Amino acid sequence: MTNPTTSQKPADESAAELLDSTGGQVTAEAPRPQAAAEAELRLPEGLIPLLPVRDSVLFPGTVLPLEVGRQSSIAAVQYAVKAQGPIGVILQRNPEDNEPRQETLFEIGTIGQVLRYLARPEGASHLICRGEQRFRILELVEGYPFLVARVERIAEAAPEPSAVTEIDARMLKLRERAVEAIRLLPDAPEGLKESIAAITAPGTLADVLASFMDLKSAEKQQVLEAIDLVTRLDRVLWFVSYRLEVLRLSRDIGERTRQTIEGRQREHILREQLRTIQKELGEGEEQGTDTAELAEQIAKAGMPPEVLAQADKELKRLKRMPEAAAEQSMLRTYLEWLAELPWTVAEGDPIDIAEARQVLDEDHCGLEKVKKRILEYLAVRKLNPTGHAPILCFVGPPGVGKTSLGQSLARTMKRKFTRVSLGGVHDEAEIRGHRRTYIGAMPGTIIQAIRKAGARDCVMMLDEIDKLGRGVQGDPSSALLEVLDPAQNGTFRDNYLGVPFDLSRVVFICTANMLDTIPGPLLDRME
Repeated sequence: MTNPTTSQKPADESAAELLDSTGGQVTAEAPRPQAAAEAELRLPEGLIPLLPVRDSVLFPGTVLPLEVGRQSSIAAVQYAVKAQGPIGVILQRNPEDNEPRQETLFEIGTIGQVLRYLARPEGASHLICRGEQRFRILELVEGYPFLVARVERIAEAAPEPSAVTEIDARMLKLRERAVEAIRLLPDAPEGLKESIAAITAPGTLADVLASFMDLKSAEKQQVLEAIDLVTRLDRVLWFVSYRLEVLRLSRDIGERTRQTIEGRQREHILREQLRTIQKELGEGEEQGTDTAELAEQIAKAGMPPEVLAQADKELKRLKRMPEAAAEQSMLRTYLEWLAELPWTVAEGDPIDIAEARQVLDEDHCGLEKVKKRILEYLAVRKLNPTGHAPILCFVGPPGVGKTSLGQSLARTMKRKFTRVSLGGVHDEAEIRGHRRTYIGAMPGTIIQAIRKAGARDCVMMLDEIDKLGRGVQGDPSSALLEVLDPAQNGTFRDNYLGVPFDLSRVVFICTANMLDTIPGPLLDRME
């Protein structure tokens, strides 16, 4: 419903307020010179001047402010003012039509009385018109400087005795829903409910409510054309009920939003309102399902308390973040990395030295010294699984079986095997990872290999360690020192993850073509 002070008013209310708001001088007593001859016209009985309007509907019993700009319309209004007679206000079918004809006008309009008329110097005129009675156009009469029509006045029919009960029931329900809708309006004027309650005629009640409501002009015209009282009440009741449901839903959304954002900072208000509206429309459910699945994966990952607290914090940020945010995709990828890393270690079978010898003999012919040293290495790890064993480095030209020896070692230990190629690596970030603030950031190759292996106690081969480079982005060999040092790799911190990851259960082995190009600090940690 709309504020009646800006649209239409019951006929018994004063129109002075609308007059004062427009300014200007009343010119009803002094018509324009070009209209002097028109003022001397006298229309025969049954003919009235017509005022076609583009987007307004005047109802009987209401007051409507209008603006006219066409010369023919101004002449019709001036004639009605001078003759102190009625004027027919009727809606155009096409608002863009500047020369309305009978076929471009609706058939039914409202006979009105001009209460005030104001002429503007720039040409447009303003008037305040009070609706009195419906009429039907029979025919347009030519020969006048404005539209003139022969009309049939439509009197308000008295209800049939058999329909009095139905009309009273509809009127009661209409008044009840109208009062409730007014109560839900945030800027309802004072005394509006009392004015509606004071209307006793059912037809007048339907017309007044239709004039107040924010309906389209075509919908108001439907009410105006409803001559039958029951039909008119049903139409207005439907419009009022629809508007009431919209107001109720708006109130419920506002109430739920207020409860959700209570205690939060002001900048979150629009975000929470958007989430509430999306929930009502059935949108955003896919994102909620994704975050729920991600939360379940995080709960099952077995993270340490420090890592789990960080993951929960970022997950809460993700839930509050709109789907169109630029950071949303990056944050989701980060949480997926945390959830998919192997944080726990399953208890494996003990090392069987006899079986290890058999596997080595099956995979490799010869290499007795190498196989003997591997068996000694396995025997020591069997006696002390958590001890700081040396890092084996297989040195030799390409094609002698260095990588296959590492795979055989993983088979004998019943662990997963993964390989990291270090040839040509010259950026420290390729070992430690990139910070998440950079576009396209990823974890380092060490963390990527562990995720690919799916086990924290895998056998990781650092291939071609003698071909490490060094550039302006840092020294990757210094980052490898932390990876291979048993006193530090228990809390290895990748720049992308930002949380410590335990590498102490990883079995590192290296390969090289020559020892001369291996950095000295790294060579000291290898056998």
